[in-house]
Amino acid sequence: MPVPNNPVLAALLERINEDDEIYALWVAANVTAVERLGMTDHGPVHVKIVMNIACKLLRLLLDTGVAPAVTTTYGFGRTEAEVVVALAALFHDVGMAIHRREHETYSLFVAQEHLRRLLLAHYDPATATVLRSEILHAIIAHRAGGKPLTLEAGIVRVADALDMAKGRSRIPFASGSASIHSISAAAIDAVRIEPGQGKPVRVRIEMTNSAGVFQLDQLLREKLMGSGLEPYVEVEAEIRGETEKRLLTAFRL
Repeated sequence: MPVPNNPVLAALLERINEDDEIYALWVAANVTAVERLGMTDHGPVHVKIVMNIACKLLRLLLDTGVAPAVTTTYGFGRTEAEVVVALAALFHDVGMAIHRREHETYSLFVAQEHLRRLLLAHYDPATATVLRSEILHAIIAHRAGGKPLTLEAGIVRVADALDMAKGRSRIPFASGSASIHSISAAAIDAVRIEPGQGKPVRVRIEMTNSAGVFQLDQLLREKLMGSGLEPYVEVEAEIRGETEKRLLTAFRL
């Protein structure tokens, strides 16, 4: 992920990419999700996609004057907002290495020591503690029924749901496992995030099959509602192609 004008985040990502223990946690999380439960990808590819989506959402919002919580509450800048969002995205599913149920809670204590070590390499103890708390809040708030209390947490919650394109179903299909999660993900051809017209962010979703509506109605809607991002994000979706009978031509949240 490009990290222009943020040397702290660039250095953190370099350290994470070189950390075999963190990578092993991502792999173990994917074993739980894909091999044991037949779900879609929850491993290293997923978390890096979520990080990229989250940082893109954050930058679009910052560019239109929306202030993150680390700024309004603590006076930190754009650098720290990006650090919170990026690290929360990378660690949000590590609890899946233990179990799917309550994995968001498990992610907190699995991520805790890694975050402490990473942040202390760049910040004084007090600042590192505050940032770690913000990251852990964003992690726990991505669970079903979670209530994000910060812009950053809402961004991570929505970004998690936006990793819905067909590539996410590749592993289950390759292993012969098909579920509503993998089938609906396979129906999503592309997710495009761009500046909006009525709102700062527009999410455009292109589907090739109406099965993709499950991703929008059951997953994205649940993550967007209550995220705090509702005033800032508009979602549009359309079904393209003529290979199936169209049950609907468009869907809007």
